[in-house]
Amino acid sequence: MTILQKHLVFIPLFCVAFIVVFGGCVMLLWNWLMPELFGLPSLNFWQAAGLLVLCKILFGGFGGFHHHGHGCHHGGNKLRVRWESMTPEERERLMEMHGCCQKPTETDGKE
Repeated sequence: MTILQKHLVFIPLFCVAFIVVFGGCVMLLWNWLMPELFGLPSLNFWQAAGLLVLCKILFGGFGGFHHHGHGCHHGGNKLRVRWESMTPEERERLMEMHGCCQKPTETDGKE
């Protein structure tokens, strides 16, 4: 049995632990806040775990995409390297094409 095979045993255990811990947290937080604030019904553990999975499917999350304060970095280092290799004129043209990061003009905010 290789080291990789030994570590593969922990993947299902980690998944179960993740569902138990975070499903329980979702259930407790939901039952604490939502019925009081919005009059919604309480959830049992399996409904909370299902809600957690649904949110993962719909919104992603739990790692993978990290926002670093500005811009979109979905492509990781490839986009960063490409951006850094561009001339200032190429960067300006790219920003104009995508309509992002536009500099305010003199007439913006003055009417």
